[in-house]
Amino acid sequence: MLIKSAAAALALTAGLVSSLPAVSSEARGYNGTWTVQLVTESGLCDSRTTVSLSVRDGNIRLASLDEGGATVTGRIGEDGSVGLTVRRGGASGAASGRLQASSGAGTWTVSSLCSGRWTAQRRSTRVAQAD
Repeated sequence: MLIKSAAAALALTAGLVSSLPAVSSEARGYNGTWTVQLVTESGLCDSRTTVSLSVRDGNIRLASLDEGGATVTGRIGEDGSVGLTVRRGGASGAASGRLQASSGAGTWTVSSLCSGRWTAQRRSTRVAQAD
Protein backbone atom coordinates (compact mmCIF):
# COMPACT_ATOMS: atom_id res chain seq x y z
CA MET A 1 0.00 0.00 0.00
CA LEU A 2 1.38 3.43 -0.96
CA ILE A 3 0.75 5.05 2.42
CA LYS A 4 2.55 2.21 4.16
CA SER A 5 5.57 2.54 1.85
CA ALA A 6 5.63 6.32 2.20
CA ALA A 7 5.33 6.16 5.95
CA ALA A 8 8.07 3.54 6.20
CA ALA A 9 10.41 5.65 4.07
CA LEU A 10 9.65 8.56 6.37
CA ALA A 11 10.31 6.49 9.40
CA LEU A 12 13.96 7.30 9.39
CA THR A 13 13.21 10.87 10.02
CA ALA A 14 13.40 13.67 12.04
CA GLY A 15 13.84 15.37 14.76
CA LEU A 16 16.23 16.53 17.13
CA VAL A 17 18.88 17.67 14.71
CA SER A 18 19.26 21.06 16.31
CA SER A 19 19.95 19.51 19.70
CA LEU A 20 22.95 17.52 18.46
CA PRO A 21 26.48 18.71 19.13
CA ALA A 22 28.46 20.36 16.33
CA VAL A 23 30.25 18.03 13.91
CA SER A 24 33.80 17.24 14.92
CA SER A 25 36.53 14.94 13.74
CA GLU A 26 34.98 12.20 15.90
CA ALA A 27 31.70 12.47 13.96
CA ARG A 28 33.67 11.93 10.76
CA GLY A 29 34.49 8.47 12.13
CA TYR A 30 30.98 7.40 11.07
CA ASN A 31 31.59 8.17 7.37
CA GLY A 32 30.38 5.54 4.92
CA THR A 33 27.31 3.75 3.67
CA TRP A 34 24.92 2.32 6.25
CA THR A 35 22.07 -0.14 5.77
CA VAL A 36 19.21 0.73 8.09
CA GLN A 37 16.36 -1.66 8.86
CA LEU A 38 13.13 -0.15 10.17
CA VAL A 39 10.76 -2.37 12.15
CA THR A 40 7.23 -1.15 12.80
CA GLU A 41 5.96 -1.76 16.31
CA SER A 42 2.64 0.09 15.98
CA GLY A 43 0.59 1.74 13.25
CA LEU A 44 0.00 1.51 9.51
CA CYS A 45 3.54 1.19 8.14
CA ASP A 46 5.04 -1.85 6.42
CA SER A 47 6.35 -4.30 9.03
CA ARG A 48 9.97 -4.03 7.78
CA THR A 49 11.74 -1.64 5.45
CA THR A 50 15.40 -1.29 4.56
CA VAL A 51 17.00 2.02 3.56
CA SER A 52 20.57 2.82 2.54
CA LEU A 53 22.01 6.01 4.01
CA SER A 54 25.26 7.83 3.42
CA VAL A 55 27.22 9.60 6.15
CA ARG A 56 29.86 12.19 5.35
CA ASP A 57 31.49 14.38 8.01
CA GLY A 58 28.53 13.92 10.37
CA ASN A 59 25.87 14.71 7.74
CA ILE A 60 23.33 12.05 6.76
CA ARG A 61 21.51 11.67 3.42
CA LEU A 62 19.99 8.97 1.25
CA ALA A 63 22.61 6.84 -0.48
CA SER A 64 20.54 6.50 -3.66
CA LEU A 65 17.98 8.57 -5.52
CA ASP A 66 15.60 5.61 -5.74
CA GLU A 67 13.75 6.14 -2.46
CA GLY A 68 10.44 7.34 -3.86
CA GLY A 69 11.10 11.08 -3.71
CA ALA A 70 11.96 11.13 -0.02
CA THR A 71 14.55 13.53 1.36
CA VAL A 72 16.62 12.84 4.45
CA THR A 73 18.48 15.43 6.48
CA GLY A 74 20.28 14.68 9.66
CA ARG A 75 23.45 14.76 11.68
CA ILE A 76 25.56 12.57 13.88
CA GLY A 77 27.07 14.06 17.01
CA GLU A 78 30.60 13.31 18.13
CA ASP A 79 29.21 10.80 20.65
CA GLY A 80 27.33 8.96 17.87
CA SER A 81 23.93 10.49 18.66
CA VAL A 82 21.67 10.51 15.59
CA GLY A 83 18.89 12.96 14.70
CA LEU A 84 17.12 12.70 11.34
CA THR A 85 14.25 14.31 9.50
CA VAL A 86 12.65 12.61 6.51
CA ARG A 87 10.13 14.24 4.22
CA ARG A 88 8.12 12.69 1.44
CA GLY A 89 5.37 14.70 -0.14
CA GLY A 90 3.45 16.38 2.68
CA ALA A 91 4.45 13.85 5.33
CA SER A 92 7.43 13.95 7.66
CA GLY A 93 8.85 11.88 10.45
CA ALA A 94 11.63 11.71 13.01
CA ALA A 95 14.28 9.29 14.18
CA SER A 96 16.82 9.34 16.94
CA GLY A 97 19.33 6.94 18.37
CA ARG A 98 23.04 6.25 18.49
CA LEU A 99 25.71 4.85 16.19
CA GLN A 100 28.85 3.01 17.20
CA ALA A 101 31.80 2.11 14.96
CA SER A 102 29.88 -0.34 12.75
CA SER A 103 26.32 -0.57 14.07
CA GLY A 104 23.58 1.48 15.68
CA ALA A 105 20.01 1.49 16.95
CA GLY A 106 17.20 3.82 17.87
CA THR A 107 13.54 4.67 17.48
CA TRP A 108 11.42 6.40 14.84
CA THR A 109 7.96 7.86 14.44
CA VAL A 110 5.80 9.21 11.61
CA SER A 111 3.32 11.57 13.24
CA SER A 112 0.41 9.43 14.51
CA LEU A 113 0.65 6.94 11.62
CA CYS A 114 3.25 4.56 12.99
CA SER A 115 6.35 4.11 15.09
CA GLY A 116 9.04 1.56 15.74
CA ARG A 117 12.72 0.87 16.12
CA TRP A 118 15.66 0.88 13.73
CA THR A 119 19.00 -0.90 13.54
CA ALA A 120 21.94 0.05 11.33
CA GLN A 121 25.01 -1.74 10.01
CA ARG A 122 27.90 0.00 8.30
CA ARG A 123 28.43 -1.61 4.89
CA SER A 124 31.34 0.48 3.68
CA THR A 125 33.57 3.30 4.80
CA ARG A 126 33.22 4.76 1.29
CA VAL A 127 30.61 7.47 0.96
CA ALA A 128 27.91 6.97 -1.71
CA GLN A 129 27.78 9.75 -4.30
CA ALA A 130 24.03 10.11 -5.03
CA ASP A 131 23.07 13.75 -5.58
